[in-house]
Formats: sequence, structure tokens, C-alpha cells
Amino acid sequence: MKRSLSGTPVAERDGKLARKMIQNGTHNRILTVDSMNPCIKKVEYAVRGPIVIRAVELEKELQQGVKKPFTEVIKANIGDAHAMGQKPITFLRQVTSLCLYPELLNDNKFPEDVKKKALRILQACGGQSIGAYSASQGIELIRQDVAKYIERRDGGISCSADNIYLSTGASDSIVTMLKLLVSGQGKNRTGVLIPIPQYPLYSAALAELDAVQVNYYLDEENCWALDITELRRALEEARKHCNPKVLCIINPGNPTGQVQSRKCIEEVIRFAAEENLFLMADEVYQDNVYAKGCAFHSFKKVLFEMGPKYSDVVEMASFHSTSKGFMGECGFRGGYMEVVNMDPEVKQQLTKLVSVRLCPPVPGQALLDVVVNPPQPGDPSYKQFIAEKQTVLGNLAEKARLTEEILNQAPGIRCNPVQGAMYSFPRIHIPENAVRLAEAEGQAPDMFFCMKLLEETGICVVPGSGFGQRDGTYHFRMTILPPTDTLKSLLERLKDFHQKFTQEYS
Repeated sequence: MKRSLSGTPVAERDGKLARKMIQNGTHNRILTVDSMNPCIKKVEYAVRGPIVIRAVELEKELQQGVKKPFTEVIKANIGDAHAMGQKPITFLRQVTSLCLYPELLNDNKFPEDVKKKALRILQACGGQSIGAYSASQGIELIRQDVAKYIERRDGGISCSADNIYLSTGASDSIVTMLKLLVSGQGKNRTGVLIPIPQYPLYSAALAELDAVQVNYYLDEENCWALDITELRRALEEARKHCNPKVLCIINPGNPTGQVQSRKCIEEVIRFAAEENLFLMADEVYQDNVYAKGCAFHSFKKVLFEMGPKYSDVVEMASFHSTSKGFMGECGFRGGYMEVVNMDPEVKQQLTKLVSVRLCPPVPGQALLDVVVNPPQPGDPSYKQFIAEKQTVLGNLAEKARLTEEILNQAPGIRCNPVQGAMYSFPRIHIPENAVRLAEAEGQAPDMFFCMKLLEETGICVVPGSGFGQRDGTYHFRMTILPPTDTLKSLLERLKDFHQKFTQEYS
């Protein structure tokens, strides 16, 4: 046993000293709520906030045999496809399985194109193992495949692998980009324009970075369309107190599910060029477009088709992810960012910044490669891959239609068409008595509604106040991902609950 110079055991001595300091009131913690980084205290992330914490508690109570008015908790709060029962795409899992356990390359159960794809990825890894670190920007072969994917998507517009940064999902590269862009103090602090309603990653990141959040409101009466007049209002107002230099776009929209028209994208690009704004295009739902007459147009494609007046000038970063689309592979944390017209010296700084975290998860990089480089006609896995992909997207389109149809049958609930993405953001009527009661309890009225909904039905959705909304309006966000029968049941129960809630508090 180790002893101090006085002969007392060290652990005993240190324990006595700590107890004495506490008894004398002289022991002060170094890290307290008062001494911690104040920016972190401003961070909020509604998608995994108090509602979800309570949902987890209710699940445990049900497991312990506590009687509830429901038999299960349905977490419709987050776009986690596989947690909602979506089956993985076979080809994606087969290739990643072989990458994780190369011994399976000798197994004749796997098609030859699967083995070929896995071997190609492994040969690009250090020591031919996805357990090795990759280059900080990501494995070069995979970045090349991403660049080719973007070129195909955008009709042949050139894309350089040198402008591709692989990332831990899209979220990581979005925050990294904001870190590069944010600077200044006081009136010179960077302002970042974000859509309201927004995905709370943006407000959380801006709070952490002590940047200025500049809200521009989407037009709920016009299917959550983006209005350039509103963008201009927000920009001019912001210039009175900060230096707005970033414009964030989410297309297709989260939480609102709208898909921007090409005309709208052109207007946004002109606006960014005229006002000297850096564009951040969050396009992670680009595969998720359901409504007739709607189509995904990438900002990169539209920018270059508008000609050198814009394509040589507008600085932009765009983002994609393996977590959404038809893949739904959230846990792999795969994604990429493409930068356009970035100053070469800044690009060096970006590469330095991502190198601090060594590299994105290599299994996520491998999965991303399979997404951007899928089976081709004639390959053994092609027919099954296409059938599974079309089934997933077809089911989502049907669930988007059902969600709008059923919710709009309820008096006091108004749901815009779910044109794309994986969510609906219905507007709900909340009686004045409930509003007053919620405010007396220090709660937002839609939080009050959503908590009551959870406690009485087991349905977990997120209050609109967590995403932002116009004053005096109330919403909730719910995912359309549950299996069709579960979704129908959920929507009917939600409808009935709202009616009962309205009657109770009227």
C-alpha cells in the first residue's frame, strides 16, 4: 500500500483532506453551472428534449408493469427510419458486412458484385482494413466516387474530389462550416439567416458559437414556400445589429416537408450574389420527394446553369447524408460536404480544422461509397436493389399522403402537403384556457399539448416551439416513418386526442 511521508496511506489521507475541506466549506468545484461556458447553456435541441426524456421514462414504467392508458410508446419525434421498422437495403448491408469481416469474401452466399465492391473499398483503406484511420478529408477513392455521383446527379456539371469532405453525417460538416464562418464582436458578430421553422441543429450550433441567429419565416399559407421579400426583410433588420454573411437553406424542408421550385432556387442564388452571402444548402432529403409536380433541384446544378455571372462568384457549401433518403442508415454516421468557390487559403484552414478530429468513421465512409456507387443494370444485385429502393420510397410517398389526408379531417388541425423529407408540421388550435394554464406553468402552449398527448396516448411528437414558429401559432413535428398501420392508428388517436383536449380546455 502506498503511504505518504507521515506514514498514512495516501488514499486515506486524501479522503480525510477532501472531507475536511467540504466540512469547512472550503471545497469549491472547478466546473459548475456558473463557471461553465455560458454559450453551452443557451444550446437547445428539441428533437431529443424533455418530451423524449419523458417518453423513455414511460417506456421503463411500462416494462415495470405500471398501468397506463396505452400499451406502447410510439416515438414519432425523430427521423430514425430503422428504429421505426424500415428494413435495411440488402446491398448496402452486404458490402459493409464484408468490409467489416473480410473473411466473408470467401463465402459463396454473397453475389460477385458485392464482393468486388467490398474489396475495392478495402484496398483503399490503410492496411486494407476499415479499422484504420483514413485521411482527414476522407478516403480519396470514396471522395472520387462522391464527385462522380454529383456529376451524374447534376447532368455532367464538373465536380472535383478535392472539393469533397466526408463527414460524420451531415450535421458534423454543417457545424464545421459554421465554425469557419463565424467571427467578430458586437455589431460585427456574424449573422446567420436560417428558415423558421428550422431544424434545431442550426439554432443549437449558433448558440454554441455565439453567433447571431437571423430568422426568416417560411410562408405557411403557401405550403411553407420561401419568399425573397421575407428574406430581404430579415436581412435588412439584421444589419442594424450584426454582420449577416451566411444564408442557410433546407431543401427539401425539415420540419416543414416543402420542396423548393427551380424558380425559387434561382431567386435565392441571385439574392445571395447581390447581398454577398455565403450559401449553405442542406440537401439531405434530396431522395425524398413525393408530391406530383415537385422535383429536387440541387443548388450546385442551378448555380452553374445560371452561368459564370453567378457560378464564378457565389460561395457555397452543400450537404448530404446516408441517414435519410431510401437508406435510413442513421447509425453509420456517413455524409459529405461539397464546397464551391472557396478561397484556397480558407480551404487549407478547413482541412486543418477537420484534421483535428482525425477522420470521419470509416464504416460510415464505406456505406456512403455504396450509396453513391450502387449496382448498375446487369449486375447480380441490381434488380433486388432497385426493388427495395422503390418500395421504401413508394411507402414513404403513401405515408406522406395519408398523413396530410387524415390530419386535415380533424377540426382545429391544418396540415400542409408533405411534398418531401420525412415529417409533417401541422398547425394546431390550442384553446385560450390551455394557453393560460401552460404559461402559468412556464411552458410553451404546444409543449403543454405534446406532453399531455404523450402522457395520455403514448405518442411522442415534438412541439413546434422547438423549431420556431410565428407568434400566436402552434404546431408539432411528427415523422411519417412508422409502418403504415401504426401510422394510421397514430394519426387517428392524435385526431381524437386533439378533439378531447379542445373540449376539455374550451
